[in-house]
Parts: sequence; structure tokens; C-alpha cells
Amino acid sequence: MTQAALTIAQVTDTHLFADPEQGLKGVITARSLQAVVERVRQLQPDFLLLTGDLSQDETLASYEHLREIIAPLSLPSYWIPGNHDRPELMVQVLSNPPFQSKKSLQWAGWHGVLLDSRVEGKVGGELSQASLQELNQALEQNPELPTFIALHHPVFDVGSAWMGEIGLSNAEDLLAVIDRHSQVKLVLFGHIHQVFEQQRQGVTYLGTPSTCVQFKPHSETFAIDNQMPGFRILRLWADGRFESVVERVSVGHEWIEAI
Repeated sequence: MTQAALTIAQVTDTHLFADPEQGLKGVITARSLQAVVERVRQLQPDFLLLTGDLSQDETLASYEHLREIIAPLSLPSYWIPGNHDRPELMVQVLSNPPFQSKKSLQWAGWHGVLLDSRVEGKVGGELSQASLQELNQALEQNPELPTFIALHHPVFDVGSAWMGEIGLSNAEDLLAVIDRHSQVKLVLFGHIHQVFEQQRQGVTYLGTPSTCVQFKPHSETFAIDNQMPGFRILRLWADGRFESVVERVSVGHEWIEAI
């Protein structure tokens, strides 16, 4: 019998507002998230992975809207904050099922570690030394399990000059930890509002598009792309194999030209 795969939907950069009709660069973010959620429902993953910038205006109401949209899926939903988020508000709203606040998980033979790369008052990210030590310890304790790591900020330069200033400032420290643990197979992130993939020493690093507005790849300055909102589906097998595909959804909106 063929072994069943663990299926994860990575949903990122939802940028919700207190006002559900408010838009970001031409996209009504609550509506585009609803379209994504409907597609996720059709695909029936085992759980959701929400990788930050879930709010745009850092309000309690924005997280309440997120809960209202996501909860009907009745899927375990793990989350990490991004630079636009307020962790203390997230804990208030996103701590009861189906939302899960724990940052280390084991499913179907895989180990997942969720990292907080948010830095108060900054757009770019950084992992604290304590966080890196906890990651190393978690990996030491589960050497036999294929592992994915998730954080908000990109680990590599994605080829856009303006975005190079707002990535993960101590990416080399993270890579040094990963290099010590061969069971790490995947590193997932958001923040960049576009698709990205890079291989390094047997590890695949994946950036996932936003559920709302998309950023134009390989742009020297900030620019909006005309790609539709999206999310990522991952299928993981207990022997360490995996597959990944980016799904796009069609939503009605007006795109605004680059600024």
C-alpha cells in the first residue's frame, strides 16, 4: 500500500484590516483570503501553516476577522508573527482550536519547528540567540525525523534590491544551525509576496506568494506584480520525500501601478 502523504497548506501575508472592506494596493485583503480559503477547502489539507503578516493594521479586529474566515475550515492552524503583527494580540485571538499556538509539532513522521523572526519596530527580521539555541536543541532531540522549519522572513536574497534590506539579518546564524542537522529538508517563509525556491546543501528553501497583493520579482525598487493571490500546498512523506505546488486564485480587484 502506498504511504499517505501529510498535506500542509501554507498561507501567508494575509494583511487583514479592522475594516474587512479595506484594501492593500488595490486588493480587498479579506475577500482575497476568503477566495484562498475556499480553494484550500477543496484540497483538504491536514493542517494550515500561517507564516506571518496576518494583520496589516495591527488591530485586534483584524485577527478576529482572520479567525472568522479560517475557523470554518476546522483544520488545525499553526501560526507565527510577521513584521506587521502584534504577538500579544495574536495570542488573545488565536490560541483556541482550531488555532494552535505551539511552535514545535510532529505529524505523520515529520517534525516542524516554527520560528519568530519579528523584530519590534522593524520591517526586517532577526532570530534571537535564544531562538537559535532552541532550534538546535529541538533538532538534536529529533534526529531521526525529517524536519521543516518555518519563519516569516526570507533566508536568502530573492533578487530584488529593495527587499534585500528587509530580509533576515542573521541568516548565516540560522544556516549554521541547519548545516549541523541533516534531517532538515525544508525551510518555508513568506514576506516576499512571490514564489521563490533555492537549494542549499540538500535543503530546499521556499518562499510563498501572499493571499493578497504580489510583489514584482527581480525589481530594483518596490513594484506590484500582476500575478493572482496564492498559497502553497506541500505533501510530505515519512521517508523525507516531499512535493510542493503553488496554487493561485482569481479574485476581482484593481491593480495599482508600481510606486
